[in-house]
Amino acid sequence: MTAKPTRRAAPPARPAAPDRPLVLLVDDVSDNRMVYSMWLDAVGFRTAEAATGREALEAVGRLRPAIVVMDLSLPQMDGWEATRRIKADPATRGIPVVALTGYALGEHAHRAREAGCDVVITKPCLPEDLEKVLRGLLGRVSEEARRRT
Repeated sequence: MTAKPTRRAAPPARPAAPDRPLVLLVDDVSDNRMVYSMWLDAVGFRTAEAATGREALEAVGRLRPAIVVMDLSLPQMDGWEATRRIKADPATRGIPVVALTGYALGEHAHRAREAGCDVVITKPCLPEDLEKVLRGLLGRVSEEARRRT
């Protein structure tokens, strides 16, 4: 008897929304950026990409994304330092940073939070799971903004 191949869920059709949230995907592995970018674009986000910590800082300053998804092991400047600099700048400190990392030890998650990461996710991570985290963060940020007004 032949087993049926399992199928991954296809991303739902993108909603027609004029102001889709911008997510900056920072990872030195282009395939990782491509997979998450394709999924997030398909489910209603806009994406931009950076391959190094330095590129991430430049992109955050220029684009002001709604959320940054940050790998921690990056060339030129690691994700911990890039996150510290994002959170140290009054103009960008309110942007949530999600660490998406292969570092699985609790110590690494603790260091990421100390650097300013709002959420730490260990790779591998399914794109739909990342999407859920991003939507949750956006909802929380929106709720906090409503309370301040």
